[in-house]
Amino acid sequence: MDPERARELLQAERDRIEKALAELAPEADDELSHADQHLGDSGSELYEDERDEGLSDRLREELAAVQRAEERLAKGRYGLSIESGEPIPDARLEAHPTAERTVEEQSRYERGG
Repeated sequence: MDPERARELLQAERDRIEKALAELAPEADDELSHADQHLGDSGSELYEDERDEGLSDRLREELAAVQRAEERLAKGRYGLSIESGEPIPDARLEAHPTAERTVEEQSRYERGG
């Protein structure tokens, strides 16, 4: 894949992730948050906080994958499997710019084999 196209894809991915993280950032407390709340409201708020924390963790993992891909690009290794060194097809990189393995290798990796 052309390095300039790879940079564009990775930057778009970084922008998407950073925007999503910013949207999940806790908002400043307003004066109503100190009012007595119904127990159900507290439970819903706890659920939403935990869900948001899980989403934030996932987004931070995705951001780390972007950083690793940018490092591979800088070293001239972008588009090559970290496992075998085989080329990752451009179509896969277009769909998943942070791909570290070929589809077959990723399937084995996810199965634990």
